[in-house]
Amino acid sequence: MRFKFLPPGIPISKRILDLLLTLLLLIILLPLFLVITLIVWIKYGTPILFRQERPGFHGNKFVIYKFRSMTDVRNEQGQLLPDEQRLTSLGRFLRSTSIDELPELINVLFGEMSLVGPRPLLTKYLERYSPEQARRHDVLPGITGWAQINGRNILSWEDKFRYDGWYVEHWSFWLDIKILLITIWKVLRREGIAQPGHVSAEEFMGEHIVEEGVEKKN
Repeated sequence: MRFKFLPPGIPISKRILDLLLTLLLLIILLPLFLVITLIVWIKYGTPILFRQERPGFHGNKFVIYKFRSMTDVRNEQGQLLPDEQRLTSLGRFLRSTSIDELPELINVLFGEMSLVGPRPLLTKYLERYSPEQARRHDVLPGITGWAQINGRNILSWEDKFRYDGWYVEHWSFWLDIKILLITIWKVLRREGIAQPGHVSAEEFMGEHIVEEGVEKKN
């Protein structure tokens, strides 16, 4: 992780907003950070943070940070049990309140993420995107975004990418302010946490069509 005051290609107004609000939030939320750290440590032990490589701006990879919400329980073959069996009541609370995502403020502080932007998805999805879907990487990934305030995890992948594309096309300083304000309301109401039948978002498999006997991405 390397601090970047102004990541190349990022509007300075957006970066200044990120830095000011992130520093303010880190100061205000420090007691909450300490309490959640203690609770997660008691419940799960170490590590306290969930770390995973994600693609960011222009597909450049970085490590995202979240509070752990699952155990590491495995079956007799040493394989992790399904997510729904490892997600605890504490984990559900952390996710429903979005507290699990607070460590991502560190990613924002270092210039790897923004407060607002398309959510950083799994690295393996990169090869599954259509050119239009891949445009979501033309901006910094965000903690919240246009898709999050319009349905979050209950949206289909098609709708999520459509909202992400709209944000890339219409970004403005005031749009970010609007998204942040609506996000506060959505979090308080705990809307769109997960798709029915899933503890989180369903895996994106890519869209394929078969043309003249050749499989191609749609």
